[in-house]
Amino acid sequence: MASSALQAALARRSSPKVTDAAPDDTTLRALLEGAARVADHASLRPWRVIALRGAARERLGRALARAAGAEGDAAAKLAAKPLRAPLLVAVVAVLTPGHPKVPEWEQEASAAGVAHLLSLLLDEAGWGVMWRSGPHTRHPLVAEMHGLAPNERLIGWLYVGGRPSGGRVERRPERLAASRLTTLE
Repeated sequence: MASSALQAALARRSSPKVTDAAPDDTTLRALLEGAARVADHASLRPWRVIALRGAARERLGRALARAAGAEGDAAAKLAAKPLRAPLLVAVVAVLTPGHPKVPEWEQEASAAGVAHLLSLLLDEAGWGVMWRSGPHTRHPLVAEMHGLAPNERLIGWLYVGGRPSGGRVERRPERLAASRLTTLE
């Protein structure tokens, strides 16, 4: 286990393939307590998460296929995507339109921060995690399947499961900071 947030962040890897094991709701709630500490201007808590397990993943697959207007094999392929992991955690931005201090983009950024921090915490706890979205993330049929209110926007899903034997996929670490940091004085 990592001894610092930096070590955990440097060790994090997306897991495109996972096993059928998944954290239970008690574990998910505990990790979500940590993820809830993201930056949150005016303490709006502009987010919520929805755990999709079992048949809910199948309903999501059907909604994705309908949103794409897919038929036949293409629909079956889209419908199977949510079955890649035993747990999907939908991250939802809960917007307060017209807030005098916090524009909607900032509220969505806070929800995205929850998604990222939760993915880091799940990874550090030993779970395989992949953040996925796609062209139909904001489609009305997908929103309806999740039971979203008019002021809610789906950010994406964390696909969560056990790490396959062999653990994390190690990659040579890229050095990005030097090319992405600008200093103004």
